[in-house]
Formats: sequence, structure tokens, C-alpha cells
Amino acid sequence: MTIPAAAYPFLDPLTDFGFKHLFGTNGNKDLLISFLNALFKGEKKIVDVKYGATEHAGNHQVFKKVFFDIACTAEDGEHFIIEMQQEKQKYFRDRCVFYLSRLINEQIINGKRWQEPLESVYIISILDFKLADSEQESYLQDIALMNKQTGKLFYIKLGFKFIELPCFNKKEEELETDLDKWLYIIKNMGKLTQLPVSFQEGVFFRVFQQAELNRMSKAERQIYNSNWKAYNDYENTIEYAAFKKSISIAKNMMQEQIPMDIICKTTGLSIAELEEFEKL
Repeated sequence: MTIPAAAYPFLDPLTDFGFKHLFGTNGNKDLLISFLNALFKGEKKIVDVKYGATEHAGNHQVFKKVFFDIACTAEDGEHFIIEMQQEKQKYFRDRCVFYLSRLINEQIINGKRWQEPLESVYIISILDFKLADSEQESYLQDIALMNKQTGKLFYIKLGFKFIELPCFNKKEEELETDLDKWLYIIKNMGKLTQLPVSFQEGVFFRVFQQAELNRMSKAERQIYNSNWKAYNDYENTIEYAAFKKSISIAKNMMQEQIPMDIICKTTGLSIAELEEFEKL
């Protein structure tokens, strides 16, 4: 049974409302800046950002509009798309390329000669699932245009950063960097019942303050509760579908008289679950 949202003191950043509340408002843009600097540590230093339109129309009527979760521009003109992706999508990578191409296309003024360099564009996707080629314990895929022969960076002003939350499994005592702390917050905040010791100062203390449900208006809490329920209903549906699939596989393996330990290892089901299934 799903525990009601009211049982937890902090909003869940994995929900659409929670993500945009923490990272998509002018009042909290210092949180977004801190997150981006942690993510781009060693590459760039972001001092300020300006939020942009999240709806982008094509420059021709046949081109569909695209919608971003959060879009912003740094003070030096760099463009960032930040999105939370809760479920796998067919052609996900193609869509990311298309999103960046839309930002590049908008920099070109029709009828004008090529006189200015392009501004940098990046897409940051926080994924609540694993990519097909994900590697164990490797939760950040940092992708750029490379020379395949030399391995050297070909173009520095276009990049993809995919964060796979299921691959991030650090406990509070294992957190070492600011990025570790941000990912821990994004993945776990909605399930925490109190402020962790490691987050009781600086920007991380402020993010927990901004996430307190009791600080929100009644209207905001109503929107969040509805959003939270939709997110958890989806998660429960996915989990139940996966469980049914495992049971079906186990049933076939039992009919082949395959040992229980092998069935457990293959399906991820426990001995108790298999024994309960045999009683049905």
C-alpha cells in the first residue's frame, strides 16, 4: 500500500511539481545554479541564470512545438535544458538531439549571413530509469562530440549529461562531493522523515527548507498531492507489471523442474514469494 504524501515532511523532487518548485523558479534559482556547478565542476563556473520559455515553436508551421521542463541561459549566453524523465521513451536519444537542435536553430536569424559564433547548448536529463547501455555503479553519462580516431573533443559547445538515478546508490555516509549530495536529495528526499545531518548547512539546508510541505500554501499542497499521487500510481503500475512478468517466468521454470535457487536468481523473487505462489 502506498503511504500518503502527508506522511513525509518534504516534497518529492521526482514529481513534476517538486522538480519545478525546487529548480524552476526565480526564488530558487540559487539551487539550480548550485546543482549546475556541481554537475559541470571543472568545466565551467555558472554565476547567474535567466529562466527562458519552456515552450518552443518551430520556425515553420509544419514543425511541432516542443516543451522543456526547465530552460535557462547563463550570463555568458550558454543554454541549458534540464528535465526529469520518469519513464523510458522510444527514441529518447533522438528526442534529446532534436531538443538541442531546436535551441541551435533559434540562434540563426533568417536571411542573415553567418556572422556570430553559436552559443553553447546542453541538455541535462535526470532519469528515473537505466539506459540500455548503462554500466553498474556508473550513474553519469557525460557525452560530447568526439574525434573517434584520436579520442579528442571535437566541439565543446554541445553536450548531453544523462544522470541515471537507479545507478546512484550511495548512502548518506558515503557522499563525497556536492554532486553526490544533490543526487541523494533528488532520489531520496521524498522518502525522508527528517533532515539528514550532512545537509544542515549552506545551500543544502536551504533546499530542505524550500521543500517543506508545511511552508507551502494550501493550493500548492493540493497541486503537489495530486501530482504525487499520479507519480506513485504510475510507479506502482510498473512494479506490479514487472512482478507479474517474474511470476510468469517462474511458473514456466517450475514446470521444467528447475531448482528454486536458480529461479530466484533469474526472476529476483524470494523463496517465500515462490512458495506462496505454489499455494495458489
